[in-house]
Amino acid sequence: MRKGFTRKIAPVKVLSDTQIEYIHNSSLEVLEKTGVKLESERALKILKENGCIIDFESKIAKFPGWLVEESVRRAPSSFSVKARIPEDDLRISMSNLYFMPAAGAKLHDEKTGSLSVATLKENDQGVKICDGLDAADFQASYCPYFELKDIEPVMLLAESQASIARNSTRVSRGAQATDSFIWEAQIANAAGKQLIGTMEGAAPLCFPEDAVNAAFEYMDNGFPIWATGGSIMGGSSPVTIAGATVTNNAEILAAITFIQCYRPGNAVLANDFVVPMDMESGNLFFGAIGAGFHQMAFNQIYRELYRIPTCNAMAAFPNSKLIDYQNAFEKTHLALSAALSGASMIAFIGSVSQELAWSPLQAVIDNDAVNIIGRYIEGFEINDLTIASDLIAEVGPSPGSFLGKKHTRENWRRESYIPKTFDRLSYQDWARSGKPSVIDKARNSVEEIIKKHRPQPLSETQENQIQGILKEARKYYEKKGLL
Repeated sequence: MRKGFTRKIAPVKVLSDTQIEYIHNSSLEVLEKTGVKLESERALKILKENGCIIDFESKIAKFPGWLVEESVRRAPSSFSVKARIPEDDLRISMSNLYFMPAAGAKLHDEKTGSLSVATLKENDQGVKICDGLDAADFQASYCPYFELKDIEPVMLLAESQASIARNSTRVSRGAQATDSFIWEAQIANAAGKQLIGTMEGAAPLCFPEDAVNAAFEYMDNGFPIWATGGSIMGGSSPVTIAGATVTNNAEILAAITFIQCYRPGNAVLANDFVVPMDMESGNLFFGAIGAGFHQMAFNQIYRELYRIPTCNAMAAFPNSKLIDYQNAFEKTHLALSAALSGASMIAFIGSVSQELAWSPLQAVIDNDAVNIIGRYIEGFEINDLTIASDLIAEVGPSPGSFLGKKHTRENWRRESYIPKTFDRLSYQDWARSGKPSVIDKARNSVEEIIKKHRPQPLSETQENQIQGILKEARKYYEKKGLL
């Protein structure tokens, strides 16, 4: 099982107990009075049988507070997810933190910032690179690119899941667009692994038919569900952090209630992905402090009140179009606020330029950043060994030195993380070595992973099964007139 990072410090709190109750009660009021639209008659019937008030014409379900709270109690506070190999199984809980690669539409050129459509081979390499990073614990769906040359849009998610199965032994996520969940679940089963399946809302307060059908399919396969909204502050939710927290929370609570009504005890990972809008330009404001406050409030509510693990996806996407200082700051301040406030998983690795691009070089650099962020939540040991009172007495005042001591030799690596791509040389040593940049070192790491990393391959039977699933998917979409 993958270790990830073990939380040893108390999570940061941004809300008082009274504020948590205020947000919770306001969310219940939205669910009871306004309701949520679910574009699935099957789901509406299940909710009606469990006590919801249903308007089948408008497809709006109104949720009684008692049912919502009972459903939250049914969702487990920790759960395991099976990978292709036992070493990569995950234990999702509120004491562990895992990191995952982000995704981008296209391949990023680190020299110019320009974008190009990746080939399937480049996608395979991207998956393999993520598998070769020690801090990438989980693969996203459509990872790393959600446009691929010569792959039809309706086949993208199935081909992407097949690429993950072939080039990574990690757990991955399943998506929901255009019935992709049918093939993604089959591919996962053929590879001998589980997915965390997606049920993604269409804010404000709506779950499309694809989202509900995906949840049915993934639950029928015994998979956990990634329940998520995805609103825009000032667009599909109120512009205020508090108001956006209420609408987003209502959406995810509606999903959790539906999930528990259909399959009591089914595991849920509650995902926070709420982005502010720049009201001057109308552009999405990735990297904004509003997103940071939102995810911190979200994590605290789900940790303290609901006891359901959370994922934060906002740290994945910087506004910066380059691998530069802005990129590093926008991503890292959001990832650090997510980690310190109690997230169980954070999307972070590899993204550039909002959701438009992914870079293998950025992924290698981000791996170093993840290892440093993870160390923050693991804290540091305070015991007789680390306090080192006897050693302090032995060395005494200046000119005493700890440099040659056994204690220093044995403990310095444990107390620090040694990054692979960040520069730690003196200026003189850096100049003598050719003045390498972080991008130069990342490029060398990418080449080394591609050359040397060998994920455990699928068996011939598994590969044949996946090829058959992809053929069936093509036939399915051809009959629907989508190919």
